[in-house]
Amino acid sequence: MQILPQEFERLPLRVHAFLADVPLHDAWVIELPHVRSGITLEAFRRSARGGFFALSPAVGALLGLRFFVGRLFGWDRSPADVSNPDAFANRLTPADRAQSLAPAGLKDGAFRVVYRFENEHLVELRNSTAHAAALSALVETAGSYRFYFAVYVRSVGSLTPLYMSLIDPFRKLIVYPSLLRSVRATWSRTIGAG
Repeated sequence: MQILPQEFERLPLRVHAFLADVPLHDAWVIELPHVRSGITLEAFRRSARGGFFALSPAVGALLGLRFFVGRLFGWDRSPADVSNPDAFANRLTPADRAQSLAPAGLKDGAFRVVYRFENEHLVELRNSTAHAAALSALVETAGSYRFYFAVYVRSVGSLTPLYMSLIDPFRKLIVYPSLLRSVRATWSRTIGAG
């Protein structure tokens, strides 16, 4: 379910200060069963063999179409890695780097890792359409776990607002609900069964 930015920003997460100057595009949350105490996002990631998300056929088709159009128009030629001076990973403090469980710039699907803490995982993607960051976080509550997914988008030119407005209906109606359902299924299959 999509949540108000204010609700997300109340969480004690590093990303709020880290990307304070980057607009929060939207935030989502799903409730997960409280199987036992002390489960971290990193433990969930390891039990899921590195991935919380699984692509449904519809999401796979949409991404395939997006990457085809991106190749056609040359949108995806500027990867976000630590050699790019604008990369979010270049904002990491020595303390962030010491705490991160993965090196900045490590490939993570179409994204690059910025940091991966015990309960917070930030990745980025930069191309000709946008410079985006996606955050996954896990928060334990009294009766459940809450998996948060947030997207930050920094404009890279005049194409960014148009591009984001064109893909928003697909992201909000198909992509993110499907990805979050897959998180719940992965949790049930791995953590819920453990």
